[in-house]
Amino acid sequence: MSEIAAGSQGDIGRAGRTAAAVIALMAWLALALQVWLTVTLVRSNGGTTLGGVFVFVSYFTILTNLLMAAVLTALAFGRCVGASLIGAVTLFIAIVGIVYSLALRATWNPQGWQKVADMALHDLTPLLGVAFWAAFAPKGRLAWRDPLLWLVYPLGYFIFALIRGATSGWWAYPFLNADALGYQAVMINAVILTAAFLGLGLVLVAIDRSIGGRPR
Repeated sequence: MSEIAAGSQGDIGRAGRTAAAVIALMAWLALALQVWLTVTLVRSNGGTTLGGVFVFVSYFTILTNLLMAAVLTALAFGRCVGASLIGAVTLFIAIVGIVYSLALRATWNPQGWQKVADMALHDLTPLLGVAFWAAFAPKGRLAWRDPLLWLVYPLGYFIFALIRGATSGWWAYPFLNADALGYQAVMINAVILTAAFLGLGLVLVAIDRSIGGRPR
């Protein structure tokens, strides 16, 4: 990704670093709660702690929240993080919230602490992640090629999810379940999601360039 090392500590200012620290802390706490819940469930079904951790990191939601938490933690400590990486994380976490609300929320009814973790990882972090980008991320630094580069992450996850499902019979998401839907339907879903990533990525770049005063 371009500009990963660009920028300076002062880009987001003290208020931005404080906001990054608060959001990162919330994300880390939500992730800690979810890994505990997942490991506990897997162990109760006869699995191992390591198996529970593997299930935990097999979700796009979890990997994306981990990425966002890491990036915001770096920003909170004044590390240089390029505009392209911040933009990528913003896009990914926004997709998490959108896909969950449109395709997954109605498929289950979490209760208790699982509901808390569910809301934090699918609703709160996407909203706060997008709000952080809008309020504090440096603008005018994204390039039109960035959304194409950002596709490496979701496509990489798609390949991982297919291999994981084909070898274990466990599928993280119903729209990627080739055993139930067939590979043709899964590929169509993948194309739709890829188009969504690319389209929303281009919208993000357009907004960035408009606010930053760069020519379209």
